[in-house]
Amino acid sequence: MNKVKVAIIGPGNIGSDLMYKIMRSKSLEMGAMIGIDPESEGLKRAAALGFKTSHEGIKYIQDNPDCAKIVFDATTAKVHEKVHAPILKELGIIAIDLTPAAVGKICTPLVNMEECINEMNVNLITCGGQATTPIANAVSSLVDIDYLEVITTVASKSAGPGTRSNIDEYCRTTAKALTSLGGAKKSKVFTIFNPAVPEIAMRNTLFFIPFGEFNIEEVVAAVEKRVKEIQEYVPGYELTMSPVVENGYIATTVSVNGAGDFLPSYAGNLDMETSSAVKMAEMFAEKILKENK
Repeated sequence: MNKVKVAIIGPGNIGSDLMYKIMRSKSLEMGAMIGIDPESEGLKRAAALGFKTSHEGIKYIQDNPDCAKIVFDATTAKVHEKVHAPILKELGIIAIDLTPAAVGKICTPLVNMEECINEMNVNLITCGGQATTPIANAVSSLVDIDYLEVITTVASKSAGPGTRSNIDEYCRTTAKALTSLGGAKKSKVFTIFNPAVPEIAMRNTLFFIPFGEFNIEEVVAAVEKRVKEIQEYVPGYELTMSPVVENGYIATTVSVNGAGDFLPSYAGNLDMETSSAVKMAEMFAEKILKENK
């Protein structure tokens, strides 16, 4: 066995984008695309590519537990928490949660994957959390951060009704990750949906209020290194403004252009989430493959 089977619950835009990314993976292969609507375009798309599909929801996995070692949940927070998470735990299947449920340990590949590798349920925080927590972590490794403020701007078209209805929770969850994983003592997150046409790429500006002495050249080097690491799994991730010191705070900006696998290229915020999810699944797959040698 040189690849690990995965399943996706939720054949919408996120699930479809995950599928195309999995098709390129060297360690993952599609086991099934699962939904609840037999007329789902996502299920039809997966079937046309030759993958197993089901509109029976989580019941399909219960009846066919060998269809996947890892399951991506791209449904809703309520369904993941109340239904999917308990069932997947009972079946001994790893869950990668792309919803705001945060039932499992919050994780981002470059910050705390070593702590998460033995978990059975991991949560991806938010797209903003995946884009900014690794940068905050790199800066806080060199500088004591009293306060961190993040302003994220995304194309209005890339923010669906789920994101809009949960925007307060999104901001709180991201801010929590910036302290627990990013190393800031306090943090706040603001999110802007920009209706501009043509649509803009995701942009994240981080403002750090430091205390104590630090070397800005070392900070720049650490951020540039971290950006290159992220680019290995999110090619459209870029350092738009290198860290600078102004009026006593450190400011830097990172942008994300999507790969255009299924989602439009301006939806870098969603691509950040799906790319991080696949990266995490590949790290789990490496562990599984080593254990099976």
